[in-house]
Order: sequence, then C-alpha cells, then structure tokens
Amino acid sequence: MIILLIFNGLKSFLLSLVNPLGKWRIFIWRNPQYLPSNSIVIFPLIPDTLFCGIAGVLAIKNETQMNDNDDITERLFRLFEKIKDHSMKRLLSQSISLDEYLGGQENLKGMERDILNLKKDLYFEHIFFQQDKAKQTESLLNAMDAFLLKEERLIEENASNFPTSEMEYINNSLTLMKDCAWALKRDILSNIDTILYLSGSDEKDKISREGFKKYKKINLLLNSLDRLEVRGRDSAGIQIAFSLKNKGSLNKILKTLKRRGLYNNFLKRVSPGDLLGGSIHLSDNTKKDGGPSLTFTYKKASITGKLGENGRFLRNAIRSDQILKAFINEDINSEMYLGHTRWASVGSINEENCHPIDNFTLNTEMERSSGIPLPVKECPYYGRGAWSINVALNGDIDNYTSLRASMEVKGEDIIDNSVTTDTKIIPLQIEMYLYEGHDLKEAFRLAATTFEGSHAIVMQSNLEPKKVFLALKGSGQSLYIGLSDDKYIYSSEIYGLVELTPYFIKMDGENERIPGDQRTKGQIFILNRDKKDPLDGINAFYYDGHPLKITEAHIQKAEITTRDIDRKDFPHYLLKEIFDAPSSVKKTLRGKYRISNNKDGSANVTFNLGGDIIPERLKASLLQGEIRNIFVIGQGTAAVAGAAIAEAFLRYLPKSQIKITAKKASDLSGFSLANNLYDTLVIAVTQSGTTTDTNRAVAMAKERGAHLIAIVNRRQSDITNKTDGVFYTSDGRDIEMSVASTKAFYSQIIAGYILALYLAQTLKTISDDLIAKELTCLEQAPKLMNKVIAKKERIKRSAWEIAKRKRYWAIVGSGLNKVAADEIRIKLSELCYKTISSDIVEDKKHIDLSSEPLIIVCAAGNPGACH
Repeated sequence: MIILLIFNGLKSFLLSLVNPLGKWRIFIWRNPQYLPSNSIVIFPLIPDTLFCGIAGVLAIKNETQMNDNDDITERLFRLFEKIKDHSMKRLLSQSISLDEYLGGQENLKGMERDILNLKKDLYFEHIFFQQDKAKQTESLLNAMDAFLLKEERLIEENASNFPTSEMEYINNSLTLMKDCAWALKRDILSNIDTILYLSGSDEKDKISREGFKKYKKINLLLNSLDRLEVRGRDSAGIQIAFSLKNKGSLNKILKTLKRRGLYNNFLKRVSPGDLLGGSIHLSDNTKKDGGPSLTFTYKKASITGKLGENGRFLRNAIRSDQILKAFINEDINSEMYLGHTRWASVGSINEENCHPIDNFTLNTEMERSSGIPLPVKECPYYGRGAWSINVALNGDIDNYTSLRASMEVKGEDIIDNSVTTDTKIIPLQIEMYLYEGHDLKEAFRLAATTFEGSHAIVMQSNLEPKKVFLALKGSGQSLYIGLSDDKYIYSSEIYGLVELTPYFIKMDGENERIPGDQRTKGQIFILNRDKKDPLDGINAFYYDGHPLKITEAHIQKAEITTRDIDRKDFPHYLLKEIFDAPSSVKKTLRGKYRISNNKDGSANVTFNLGGDIIPERLKASLLQGEIRNIFVIGQGTAAVAGAAIAEAFLRYLPKSQIKITAKKASDLSGFSLANNLYDTLVIAVTQSGTTTDTNRAVAMAKERGAHLIAIVNRRQSDITNKTDGVFYTSDGRDIEMSVASTKAFYSQIIAGYILALYLAQTLKTISDDLIAKELTCLEQAPKLMNKVIAKKERIKRSAWEIAKRKRYWAIVGSGLNKVAADEIRIKLSELCYKTISSDIVEDKKHIDLSSEPLIIVCAAGNPGACH
C-alpha cells in the first residue's frame, strides 16, 4: 500500500529559488518540454489540452401558474417526517424492512423532485419574497442536517451487521438524502443572498418581479462560471441580451437615463466597436420577432487570475451598473445569457480577446438613429439593421490565418490589431454567408463546416433573438444542454448545469453519421425559447445538414450534484482534494466486503463485487483457468497507480499461471496487442474516464475479445461505456477538480488491491485469514493519511528549510517504493514544471555526485533484506 501526500506549497518553495543574478528565465504560454534548464513557465502550453469553459441560459416561454395549494415546503416537511420515522435505529431493531429505510426510494425521489421544482423561477420567487417561507425552509434544512449526522454515525457503528449488498442500498439511500439537504442549502437558500447582492439592493421588496427573474438567471450563470473556472481563468466574460416588447419601452427608458444623468454614459458605452467590459449593443429596429434589443457585455482579463476573482469582479460590475438597472425591470420578449472562462490558447490576454466576440469590423457602416450611433449591416434575408453576432469558443480554429487572409484580399485590415483571438473569424464567417442571402441557421452551419480543428461554438444574435446556436466537432471539447421546463442551460461540463437540473442531452462531435465520411461529422443544436416543451425547442442536425431527431432516449441524468464539486473553504482545489483523500479511500472500501469469523475462529471474507464490477463471463473464465494475462494500464498518475496495482496482483496471486504486467496504455495499444485476447483481462485505471490513450487501448483490446474492467472515479464518463465492468472509486462522484491527481490516485490503488484480493479468493491462491489481514490493513489507510495531513505545518517548514537549498532533486525507491518515487516525480513536474529523476535506490550510486542533488528516499515498509 502506498500513501503519498504532496502539498501545493512546494511550488512557492521552488519559485523562491529565483535570484537577482538572472540565472532563471521566465516564459509565458510555452511548452515546458522544449525549454532550456533554469526556466520558469507561467501558463504552460500543453498540446491538445484546452482549458476553457462555456455556459449559458435561455429562458423558455412558460405560462405555468402556481396553485395556491401547491406548497412544496409543506410537502417536504411531510416527506421528512416519514424519513425520520424509517431511520437506521428502526432498521437495526428490525421493525422496518430494508426497502423501507428512509421511507423507501419513492419517498426519497419525491423529495428530490420537489427540491428540483423549488429551483424553478416560479417557486423560488415564492421563497425569495416571503420571509416566512425562507425561514421554514431553513428550519427544515437544519433538521435534515442533524438527522443525517446521527444516521451516518449509526451506519459507521453497525456496518458489519449488514451484508455488503444491503450496505450498498443503505449508502445509496443516505447519499440521495444528502444530495437533497445540500441542494436546499447551496442551490436554493444560499442563492437568496447572492441574488440580493447582485441586485445592489439591501431589501427584497425593492426588487421588482421582472428584475428578480433576470437577476436569478444572471446569478445562475455566474455560479456556473465559478465552477468552470477550474478549466481556465485568465479571462472571463458574460453577456446579457434582452429583446424589449416595443420601441416605446426603449424610449421610456432613454428618458429615464436622461433624467438620471446617465444618458451620456449610455452613448459612450453604446458606441460601435469590438466588445469590451461595459459595452452595450443596441438595435432599435422593430421586427416581427419583437422590439428593440440590447446586449450588455462584461469582461475581465488577468494574466494571474485566481479562483473566484473573475466571478467577484463580474458580479460587482453588474451590481454597480446603473444603466442595466434601468432596463432590467422592463417586461421583455426574450432573454439570453452567455458566459465564458478560459486559459487563452490563441491571442493576447486582454479584454478585446475575452469571449464573447462580436462581428464588428473596421469597415462597418455607422448610422445615427435618434442621436445614437449604430453599426449597420445589410443582410438580404433580414434587411438593414444593427445586427450583432456574438460568439464564444472552446478549442481552436486551426485555419484561422488563411480564413482571415481570404477576407482581406484587398489588402485592407478589417480586424482591429488588438483583437488577435482566432474566435474573431467565427462571427465574420457567419456574416459572410448572411451577405450571400442565407438565413442565420444555414449561415451558421455553412460557417461551421469551414472551420478546421476541434471546437465547441456558441452563438447568439439579435437577428433571431429567441434562439441560441451550438456547434460541436472533434474530441477535445464537450457541450451539454440542461433541460428544465422554464429554461435551457448549456455548459461545456456537466458541473456547469447541475445547480439547475440533473437532466441533460450531450452533443456528439466525435462520431461521423456515415462512418468514413468526414462531412457527416459534427452536430449543431439550435435552442428555441418559444417552444413550451424543451425537446420540441431543440432543432438538431449534423454539419452536412442531415436532421437529427431528439427524443427522450437522448436525455441522461447526471449522477453528480454541486455537492461533488464544491471547493468548500479551501483557497484552491488541490488542497481541498488532499484533505478529501482519507474520506475518498474510506468510501472506496465501504460496502465492498464483509469480514466475519467461522466457528473455529478462522476468518470468513465475503466480497460484494457484483456483475457491474466483475461480469459473470469474466468470473467463469477465471474459474475455468482461461485467463492467462492481466494487463493493468493507464497514463500519467493513473499508470503509476496501475504499477502499484500490478504489484498487488503479483503478491496475492503467487505461483498462478497468470502473467501480470503493468503498462502505459499507449504501449499496450502500440506494441502489446495480440490478435486474440480472449485469455486476457485488461484493467484500465483512469482519473477522468476521458483519457484518449487509455480509451483507445481499451477499444482496441475489446475488438480483440479481451475482458475489460475500468477503475474510475467518475460516473457517466466515456470509459464506462467501453468496458465490461466498472469499479468506481469512492462513490463514483468524488470528482478530482485539480490538475494534479491526489485522492483519485490513492483510491485507485485501494480499488486495485480489493480486486486483487477478490481474485486471490476466487482462485484460492491465499487463505481468507491472509485476505482478512490485508483488508484490515487497508482500513487503516484513512487514519494514517489523516496523521500525515495533521503534520502539514512541519512538512511545510521542512520544505522551506531543505528543499529550496538544492537546485537539483532526485527521488529513489525500490520495489513498491519505486512506484511512490515515480508518483512524487509526476507531482513535482505537474505542480512546479521541474525535471526530476526517479531511480531504483541501488542505481543511484551511478549519478554524478558533483551535482549535489537533494535525494528523497522512499523506504517505508522495506523488508529486512533492504535495510
């Protein structure tokens, strides 16, 4: 067993080595692989890795009215009373059956449905404006929290009294109730204060109902961006688009701005140009789709962005915007909200390059309507107007340079020099097809087909202000559409939408509609607010224009909530993941086995690894002696965990006829795949379930008949659909948000050890007494990890006093400790971009001692022969 904890302070320790003599060179946005020694890289370029996040909200036309008798809070109290009456205490006394625990699954799912309804505008508004309802809901939450603490304690004390299959049911029921309590606290009650803050008001009664609805959606979008910031945060932008009822509404508000002395500021912000923080775009044309439209844009760019910093800045910018407040209370025809956060892959880090990006060019025609400057465009299908096209991108437009050059054939620059992002070409390419006479749908599709590279694109335009356009092509990005009956929410990650709804449709940009025909690759979704049924409001088709019928079969339910991705009070995710590691290991162990004693005092171990983990076909092949090879594969840290797991198999399957090998997934797919793998078990270890090399190796092994098991921490990830069995670490929802794997690494090893011990029992290679002893040892891991965490200040001091004195580092270990050494090497590379050697202890005598490295020796648990 390997326990390894690395603290983020090491990065600071290495930076302290920078001296005034100029021996170190600093690079920004460069690939560390190709830089010389003594280099410091700020925002390293990692090829094929694009750290960006997209989120957005589109309100759905909904005329639902709340029934006076439809008091969800009262119903939640009744459901909770039934839950309390069916507690663990009664289950232990056998006065209720297992399926009645916590009132049964239907009772718990009923609570989940009611809390989901409370998130909708209509019901949340009821809680927001009625203080007694908010207090009543808070009272319910406090009672639920107290009950959960008591239940958790009873489960821990009595886990051995239940068969492992029953423990799985108990844990799942308790998890569902925890989700409900969390949603009440963080997704509903805590948003009351954040919405109030966003409005700039100190009293709820001062907020109009129309204003509240808009602030609620803006708050939802900002919450999503905060969660997506782990994907990048050197810049962020948010856009709020309204379509007013008629021109009279606009004139009324303009008079208000003049009366309040805000009109000159409005004229300054509405001046045509590329979008900056504070920009306002106005179109005063009245069309059949509605009245004038306004788009408010807020942006922030910072080379050294910190978690939460962009969100706070954007919130304060919106809160203090007096012009927005003049419009926000107005009744509207449509509303759209778009947000983006990123690490810049192309272009400088400045406001002009922050997404969203619009279609303004230097040769745009200007027109003044009622004294207001407007950028006018002439599109044959839509006529003349101040048309705007606003776009956000994840990924790269690889042919950006050639597309831009083709637009500037006359030698005339049409793009401002400060705009250097490749995203700029997207709205201009769409506009080019609009000029040819196409409608927006076809112009968007035609433009998308011209873009090379993997990309996820979101576009909204006042040409059709009730729609949002989404395009996805390639394997590097994702787009999810969250479904609610009062709004769509789209996001580049599931965790960007689960605050509102667990129900989503995932776009597929990777698979061709016709295998081998690249023209049929890529999907486009158009979301329409005018359709009351969310499915009816999705117009989907492929890049070649072939329609894609969206049905209920496409709808999935997220198996994570905002509880799984909360940073808590930690300053960054890495520290949070380290502190979560003991709990993650504990949950990985829970319910997987039960240890009891036979009459003669010997141990009896019962494993609870069902067909979802160990398929019957694999079990039969093991018992019949058909399995001759076991490959444990992974990439990066997962490969190191795989090496530790392979060592466990070697230890627990002594003298077996099975050959056990740990390999990089890329080595397996490239060099070690026989044509027939019916005698082979491949155990794929992965943190995210989306690692390309690992998933490719699994797919190739599957084609050759191999048995396949995945060890992964994320439900609904790609690999779960590629393997025969899945061993979820923790509860399958312990998402690793930091770049460096921590808790996932430890839990992967624990899961591998359990698998190895299960196979040892199945093949009868070791006794149950030894298996019980090993499992008992594994159970000590959380306690030992907490013991190390408790010494964090001593570790920090040691690093300051020792590590910073040495320029060169090396790590050594033998046997299992070589695995620990390899993991330390990876951690220091990921966190500090420092090249460090990892060697067998005995080989280190061959190094050049004149380099005087700091040598870290991993020696825990070495046998006597190595002392």
